[in-house]
Amino acid sequence: MPSTQAQAQLLPNATSEESQEQPAPEWPEDSLGRRTPRGTVYGFINAVAKRNYSRASRYLHLDPGLQNSQEGARVAQVLQRLLDRRGDIMPYAWISNDTTGRVDDNLPPGIDRVGTVTVDGETITLLVEETRGPDGGPIWLFASETVDRIAAITETDNLLLVDRFLPSFLKERLWGGVPIGHWLVMVVLLVAAYLLAWGITSLFLYLIRLLWRRAATEPTAGIIKAFAVPIRIYLTVWLFVFSSQEVGISIIVRQRFSEITIIIGLLALLLLLWRLTEFISGFTERRLTLRNHISGVSAVLFLRRVAKIAIVFFGIIAILGTFGVDVTAGLAALGIGGIALALGAQKTVENFVGSVTLIADQPIRVGDFCKIGDTVGTVEQIGMRSTRIRTLDRTIVTIPNGELSSTKIENYAHRDRFRFFTVFGLRYETTPDQMRYLLVEMRAILYAHPKVDPDPARIRFIELGSASLNLEVFAYIHAKDFNQFMEIREDLLLRMMDVVEASGTGFAFPSQTLYLARDKGLSKEKTNHAEETVRKWREEGEMQIPNFDASRINELKGSIPYPPQGSAQQDNTK
Repeated sequence: MPSTQAQAQLLPNATSEESQEQPAPEWPEDSLGRRTPRGTVYGFINAVAKRNYSRASRYLHLDPGLQNSQEGARVAQVLQRLLDRRGDIMPYAWISNDTTGRVDDNLPPGIDRVGTVTVDGETITLLVEETRGPDGGPIWLFASETVDRIAAITETDNLLLVDRFLPSFLKERLWGGVPIGHWLVMVVLLVAAYLLAWGITSLFLYLIRLLWRRAATEPTAGIIKAFAVPIRIYLTVWLFVFSSQEVGISIIVRQRFSEITIIIGLLALLLLLWRLTEFISGFTERRLTLRNHISGVSAVLFLRRVAKIAIVFFGIIAILGTFGVDVTAGLAALGIGGIALALGAQKTVENFVGSVTLIADQPIRVGDFCKIGDTVGTVEQIGMRSTRIRTLDRTIVTIPNGELSSTKIENYAHRDRFRFFTVFGLRYETTPDQMRYLLVEMRAILYAHPKVDPDPARIRFIELGSASLNLEVFAYIHAKDFNQFMEIREDLLLRMMDVVEASGTGFAFPSQTLYLARDKGLSKEKTNHAEETVRKWREEGEMQIPNFDASRINELKGSIPYPPQGSAQQDNTK
């Protein structure tokens, strides 16, 4: 018994779990197509177009006793007349085609908004609500609240504005349940709306150019031109819809045109994006061409092509959605395919992103001499996938842009000065006064040379080496390129060698010196001269050690002729 009771207690839970796992039932098609809000509105419009108001009343939530009576047909006819007179029904694409209706419209579940009508200055919202049919399936009808308010209206048979001016033969002959005159008036309104929109936009553009001077110059003129045609089209659509409501065009005709107007509005937006893409890419391309930025031009052309494809793709999706085509499955399939494509083309995407980074950041440009990793050479081409470097051996090295964007790049073309650095190793026989002489005279050369930046320009006695007394020279040289730097460095080294020779000492060798009988040794005369010069500096207080006086530096600036005297370029240098 206990086990039986336990099983009895478990049965309800098991039944509820099974019911939760069962899929929602699929109801048979309703003969009037009322399973969804869109089907209800579409069926009502078709019924009144055929002037079958008894059938149209079956789309209204009426009391059961009024469903097949004349009162139901009267309410349906009143609703049509109200819609004809400045009423409005949302385009079919905006009305839910799900059995559950919309869930994102801030309305209670089972209620959707589908349009509005105006009576004596009061706006009535047209609502549809979910009910249950005889088979238990969902049936959407115009809400009882909406039907009650419309039924309370005593509709007079006043002629619509458009019917007051149409001849009788255009009102008596019908096409699609609507007088032919209404269709003709729609065509006239479309032409008039376009002419009026053209006049408004032309006047507006004229006033902008007249009152704003920058409107005639790029890029402002290009942007205004890009906006002109799409705004004209969009304004035409708005004027067309507004005027068709004001003159009282039948809701049947206006509902047929509703999807077309939405598509034209979408095309106007797509045209605006297309024209902006054309202008921005063209303007950028011209700027980059003037700067000789060939890689940037290639990137702009590629991005323009991608942007146009994206505009066409999303335009097709939006238009298909307007016609009621479910594009969710297609988008999901494209998303999965895009992921697979991205995984397969990972390196290609990485190189493309790297090229965009190089173009935006511009660490290198075509013609720059640089060092990338272990590669040293001149940049010859920056493409969408890779960059080509001409090395010093005149070979071509191709580096993928994905790798290049994450590699350390040393660009020699961007330096403003060249570093002059060398170490002189002097013989150990050099006396302290000779060393002082060298320090002063070599530093004077750096201060006096017109191509040497005096700050910092230094020469220091840095160490007693294993085989020499070492002087370190450090300075920056102003030169337009590396070749000129080599010329200036050569000139400085030669002048400093002259100073070393004038001091009476010499350069040391990285080995022991073997003195033979024929070696004359150091010049005593020059040694005495250097020592005498240092002695005079001490007596006169002009020893420029450890630093030169500012006045002495100013006296020395530019006092060395460069190129040196006797050079073939001296007469051509100003």
